[in-house]
Amino acid sequence: MSESNQPSVVMPGGNVVQPRAVLWCITIVAVGLSLFQLYSAGIQPLGLFYQRSIHLALVMMLAFLMFPVFGGARPRRMLGWAIDAVFFSGAVITGGYLVLFLDEIINRAGFWSQTDILVACIATFTVLEASRRAVGFSMTVIGLVAIAYAMAGPRGDLAWLGEWLPGILEHRGYSLDRIAGQLYLGQEGIFGLPLGVAATYIFIFVLFGAFLESTGAGRFFIDMAYAATGRQRGGPAKAAVLASAGMGSISGSAIANVVTTGAFTIPLMKRLGYKPKQAGGIEAAASTGGQITPPLMGAGAFLIAEYTNTPYLDIVKVSILPAVMYFATVYLFVHIIALKQGMQGMSRSELPQMRQVMKDGWHFLLPLAVLVWLLAMSMSPMRVGFYAVVTMVAVAVLRYVIWFFFVAPRQGEPVSAYRIKETTFAGLRKLVEGLELGARNAVAVSMACAVAGIIVGVVGLTGLGLKFSSMMMAFSGGNIVLALVMVLLASLVLGMGLPVTASYIVLIVLVGPALTTEFGIPLLVAHLVVFWYSQDSNVTPPVALAGFAGAAIAGSKPMETSFQAWKFAKGLYLIPLFMVFNPEIIVGGPVPLVIWNAVIALLALCAFAAALEGYLFTRMGWPSRMAISVAIIGVFYPNLMAEVAGVVVMSTAIAANWLANRRQSAVAA
Repeated sequence: MSESNQPSVVMPGGNVVQPRAVLWCITIVAVGLSLFQLYSAGIQPLGLFYQRSIHLALVMMLAFLMFPVFGGARPRRMLGWAIDAVFFSGAVITGGYLVLFLDEIINRAGFWSQTDILVACIATFTVLEASRRAVGFSMTVIGLVAIAYAMAGPRGDLAWLGEWLPGILEHRGYSLDRIAGQLYLGQEGIFGLPLGVAATYIFIFVLFGAFLESTGAGRFFIDMAYAATGRQRGGPAKAAVLASAGMGSISGSAIANVVTTGAFTIPLMKRLGYKPKQAGGIEAAASTGGQITPPLMGAGAFLIAEYTNTPYLDIVKVSILPAVMYFATVYLFVHIIALKQGMQGMSRSELPQMRQVMKDGWHFLLPLAVLVWLLAMSMSPMRVGFYAVVTMVAVAVLRYVIWFFFVAPRQGEPVSAYRIKETTFAGLRKLVEGLELGARNAVAVSMACAVAGIIVGVVGLTGLGLKFSSMMMAFSGGNIVLALVMVLLASLVLGMGLPVTASYIVLIVLVGPALTTEFGIPLLVAHLVVFWYSQDSNVTPPVALAGFAGAAIAGSKPMETSFQAWKFAKGLYLIPLFMVFNPEIIVGGPVPLVIWNAVIALLALCAFAAALEGYLFTRMGWPSRMAISVAIIGVFYPNLMAEVAGVVVMSTAIAANWLANRRQSAVAA
């Protein structure tokens, strides 16, 4: 049958038109990948190379099926099918060679055969192409530049390129065989730590989030947020903040969070009186915050735990306070705008009732409770994710049984063999949809981590990380604030082309040594700072992907919406600074000191929001706003007298604003 005669459908979430046979192949590979991950997570753990190579092979097979070589706007035709078949075979070879010949490869470690090198080159090229399709061209270009850099030098295959390198970046250069062996046949390249985390922790929690999404948990979280905040001033915007915090942690993507919760919250915000650009910006800022919110924090918590050798539960614990600070700032921005524009809340009749919401969706809380409980029991995160997914499925089945055999008969619905068969097939379809959605959602993250492994391998081979440390010291002159500004700018540039996870990995490999050794920042704090800064590309113009997604739903201009998101998300810049100068809130310290730092940080962030908007209880004059701005610097400065002085100034300005509001109210009365 020719391609033109094959039935085609539009794939969910995209404009790629695929023949039905390809869709069946996608479903089979995706479900197989998810089942493999569940098996290795909860039933029979596999060795490092077996786990990572099979995972990568299946992910790349899925990528080549999902994303045609020439894009989805036109049919593949004969040439497209041929190219995709070649790369699909490359994906099979990449994983199959290691699985079949791992013992022999280990026995000849360092003395690779020509077959080893050939397969290594095939694997590297295949990974770069799969990344181009699933992640974007920027990631592939960075991987190619890294390989070219490794080959540049007197002894490299691209020796001529070494002549163009600045002195501080020079190195001896390496041959293609040496680089291919480093990237494919060792633990410091493609199959390094980034892919290892993606193939274990990240995938299983992405799968958990997919099951929550496919079973309607998103709607439950949104309804619960509306029931809690809908009657307050600016209720829908506050609901957006809370719902995005709940969904963002499990979605793994700020953009996915925007389109999931924003479809409900943005139209209601506009109806209440928020400008379209404000509604889109609020949703983008809140959705970005979901990626720094425990317990899952997108994929970041798992990577930070592995890189710092810190228990995952400890990462979750220390991230709670910074996340509260961030959302408190966004929440206050929302409240201030509602006050300034004289908004009111929604009527009771327009809102869902908390009792009914909990009655309909209580079962979504059970898997989350199991997840948190098992984490608290210090169980492996991969095993925790497995049990969370199993609990999700078990609760769904139990709820169906209770409804079918106890609730339905009371409502007069007969229990027949046909109804049982029909409902069972519907449940199995939902199960397959969840397994497929989890695998599809993990493709971009896994491919980003695979290419990040190439970059990490080159950095380790050439010593590039130490060279970047020297460059940071030279450009910043030893000033820690300037160094952090450089990290922020670098994260913004990287974020224009890379997803958050990849941006974090690249940045921490390059600047992490300088932050810890040269500037004395504690290891965990340095990783959290880089991870937070890596989020800024979602909300910072000119490329603010979460902001653009919010603008599309709000019907506003992308750049205007992105600037609003940038304003609301200022906590992404201030809170990491506070971590650096007051590391006690992360690494621990005397309880009174930690409480003091937490209180003054929250006060400073709230005062900052008021100063930026020029409004708190009533309009705030320029002298008060300038005084608060100076006081914030004092609070962030690691000196007790400066902190106390800053707190006094901010408290005085806020109290004066409150008194001014009381006087205005008395005059109006």
